[in-house]
Amino acid sequence: MNGTILVTGGTGKTGLALAKLLQASNHSSLLASRSGNAPEPFTGKGVKFNWHDESTYENPFKADSNIDRVYLILPFMDDPYALAKTFIDLSISKGVKRFVLLSGSAISKGGISHGKVQEYLDNIGVEYTTLRPTFFIENFGSMMAPSIRDSNIIVSAKRDGRIPVVATEDIAHAAYDALVSKTIANTEFYVFGPTLYTWDEVAALLSEVLGRKITHVRKSVDEMVAAMAPLGLPPKLMQVLCEHDEALANGAEEALFGKSNTITGKHGPSLREYFEANKHIWIKQ
Repeated sequence: MNGTILVTGGTGKTGLALAKLLQASNHSSLLASRSGNAPEPFTGKGVKFNWHDESTYENPFKADSNIDRVYLILPFMDDPYALAKTFIDLSISKGVKRFVLLSGSAISKGGISHGKVQEYLDNIGVEYTTLRPTFFIENFGSMMAPSIRDSNIIVSAKRDGRIPVVATEDIAHAAYDALVSKTIANTEFYVFGPTLYTWDEVAALLSEVLGRKITHVRKSVDEMVAAMAPLGLPPKLMQVLCEHDEALANGAEEALFGKSNTITGKHGPSLREYFEANKHIWIKQ
């Protein structure tokens, strides 16, 4: 394949990291986003695309008729299947041969949300890979930042579960490999970081870096659902994610660590390096 790779969510965390890898290796890419604008050094490589507006689905193919692969970043909702199916079918009709779907370790094929899309890709016989990364290191600096900064706590139902937290760069490298390789395994891979941590260990490490005590507060699954409600996440998906904490507490990802269906990242920062580089996020102004 030597056509163009369409990166949906092209200005997001993994999308932009992927675009940088593609540019460095001289692969043609097009970055799709709601604004249609791509930042430097990708000026001119952006296209307007909105999952909730089907009139934008043709835009990428009007901008570049050579698109033959697509990185799928779906909207965060309980059931994006109908939207995804419409776009996937259109993409195939335009000559797309391969899809790489970003899902999550909590979402199984055929299950809620991205799981139904993975099942569809599998059923129609197109070339595809589904990436199922574990907890993003960057989540400590986004969705979890307020409780750390304002209350010095990390809240979870993970108990003593050991989690191989992963960096955005490692997810991007896994996507890159799946998109540019000559052959592709029509299957799923978990994407893990190289080190397992309990949330108590994460809190201790962050305490050391910040110079103040950060505590892991242990909650039940029901308590986590209630605690996450203000974030405005899709209700069914939020329930699945919180229930996944229970599986993590019982060693679900530790049991998968290093197995043949996992990709272990080696390109992103370590957890300590991420904490050291982003101290300002958790310091009150």
